[in-house]
Amino acid sequence: MGVVGHLPEITKHVPLGKFFMTTTDRVFNWSRANSLWYMLFGLACCAIEMMCAGASRYDFDRFGMFFRSSPRQADLMFIAGTVTYKMAPRVRRLYEQMSAPRYVVAIGSCAISGGIFRYDTYSVLKGVDQVIPVDVFVPGCPPRPESFFEGICLLQDKIKKETVKNWATSIKDLPDIEPQMEGKLDLPTY
Repeated sequence: MGVVGHLPEITKHVPLGKFFMTTTDRVFNWSRANSLWYMLFGLACCAIEMMCAGASRYDFDRFGMFFRSSPRQADLMFIAGTVTYKMAPRVRRLYEQMSAPRYVVAIGSCAISGGIFRYDTYSVLKGVDQVIPVDVFVPGCPPRPESFFEGICLLQDKIKKETVKNWATSIKDLPDIEPQMEGKLDLPTY
C-alpha cells in the first residue's frame, strides 16, 4: 500500500493537514482521471465501435487514455459486446488480474442487459454486472463513439470525487463478488 495508505494518518498530526489532504486529493484524482489505461477487450459488434473511438477520427488519446494488452497494466476495462456464460469466467479472471483501483464501463445493450439475445438465447448472460461490478453503463446498439466519450466523462467525474482515504482502503478491501454469483452462474474454478 505504501505512503498513500498512511497519508491520512500522517497528515492528522501536521498543522494545516486537512488543507494538505484536500490538495493531495485533487492532484491524485486529477492525475488518475486523466491517465486511464484501458484494456483491449471486445466481444462482439460493439468492439468495432470501440476501435473506431480509439482511431484517429475520435482519438481516445486526447483524454490521456492508452490501450494496454495486459490486464496487469490496465486500470479500465471496457466490456463491449455480448457476454456468454462460457465467457463470463474469463471476464472475471481478467478483472481480478487488473491493478487496483480498477474501473469497468459496460458498453452496449448486450453487455448491460443481454440485449436482443436476452429472451431467445439460453447462453447469454443477462448483464455483466452479475459477474463483476460495473461503474458506468453506456446504452446503445451499437453505441456511437461519442457515447464512449460520454461514458469516459462520467467515469472521470466519478474518479475526481474520490478521496485518497477511500481509495487506499478500497485497495485492500475489494468487493466480494461471490455472493452476487451464487445460484446465478456456475463458474468452474481454475
